[in-house]
Amino acid sequence: MPTTSHYCSLSELTRTSRSPDFAVCFDDDHIKTWQELTHDTQFLIGFLEQNHYQKIALCTQDSYLFTCMFLASVITQKHIVLPGNVQPAALDELSEQFDCLMVDDSVATIPNEKISIFNISALLETKEFANPIESFPLNQELSLDLVKLTLFTSGSSGAPKAIQKTLVHIENEINELEATWGKLLDNSQVQSTVSHQHIYGLLFRVLWPLCAGRAFARHNLDYPEQIMTHATKETTLVSSPALLKRMTTEYSPKHIRCVFSSGGPLSFDSAQQSNQLLGSLPIEVYGSTETGGIAFRQQWDTSTPWQLFDCIEAALNSEKCLKLISPYIDKFNWYQTADECEMVSDSQFILKGRTDRIIKIEEKRVSLVEVEKRLEQLPWIDECVVIPFEEPERLILASVIVLSNEGRSKFDTMSKGKFWLLLRSELRNWLEPIAIPRRYRILDEIPLNSQGKRLISEIEQHIKQ
Repeated sequence: MPTTSHYCSLSELTRTSRSPDFAVCFDDDHIKTWQELTHDTQFLIGFLEQNHYQKIALCTQDSYLFTCMFLASVITQKHIVLPGNVQPAALDELSEQFDCLMVDDSVATIPNEKISIFNISALLETKEFANPIESFPLNQELSLDLVKLTLFTSGSSGAPKAIQKTLVHIENEINELEATWGKLLDNSQVQSTVSHQHIYGLLFRVLWPLCAGRAFARHNLDYPEQIMTHATKETTLVSSPALLKRMTTEYSPKHIRCVFSSGGPLSFDSAQQSNQLLGSLPIEVYGSTETGGIAFRQQWDTSTPWQLFDCIEAALNSEKCLKLISPYIDKFNWYQTADECEMVSDSQFILKGRTDRIIKIEEKRVSLVEVEKRLEQLPWIDECVVIPFEEPERLILASVIVLSNEGRSKFDTMSKGKFWLLLRSELRNWLEPIAIPRRYRILDEIPLNSQGKRLISEIEQHIKQ
């Protein structure tokens, strides 16, 4: 159960009593207090109650403005929509999903006159709207079951997929996070490299700290050097493999209270390097937008299994894919994933890969995960992504690769054609000819979004070049 003295559940947040100068959010120059949060939220409640909008899209980089608008939307029981992409064209594409769009200065103008757009910061500066609600905190619990939340999957090709949740699902997960790690985090301050627009950032960098009374950073840390500058013994870092793998030994070691990583697999080497630099072996959280958190691990060795959260029940189906009963989805019915696993015990498992990354080429089943694994076993390749690629008359495999230092030296001493032939020759030791990529492109790094998800459409563009 919740362990820290300031903790309250999300439904009780508007009833909690905190001192006016209690620190909620901070940047390098200023601390936002509980009094400022309640005052600004009150004002935004007034704005929402005087307008007819029901589906409120929030799209900001500023976590303080996001929090104020999120709370105002919850209190007024609006349907909250969180676009995963802040680019104008992407927001325009999702415009049918919401009635109005609440932004900050980071979001560019959207070329759609039918969208009602409001800048939260500008609204707070005008003080134009009277507030019919006299007080916040309110003397009643929030009705979370009446508040709908729509998030979007990201990082794959095609249109974003809308995922529907209620705030009861969110509250259940926040309570489990606090029960699992509340004592470890205690009164630390939360820094983050991931966006609150996605489920991981929403929970770990905003709502969990808010409920637990831990001050959180207003803006992202975007570079390894920023992490090292802000690293203290009282810092909890919410990050992803996309950034942690860029941490190198050129930085002097620091000590951080705790490091979380989610959004994709963190290599064993990156985990160990993070531990050396930050004095904290990353806690990896496995899950998805659809499922919420499923399990966690710290890679003490290369075979460390994933540990289910206490509230999750799991089993394998006939194809050895994980299925769940979870209070973040449906506590009565099984949810089937496409993750192939090996159960080590009733509460631990090893991930084998996704079955939806198995394709057929000329009637033969090919695992894209296996092809990537075989490429990354070669001494010349640090990282790669393999995708199916349509040529005019056939389907082939193509790969973008990041060369190791040895690979760059090898490439420089050979012609490009001979280097590709070398890769294919080595792969024949493990793979059938049909499973060997026929196109390769060398990149400095794999295109990922802030959550560590592969940007497949961008990878495809590199392949076409």
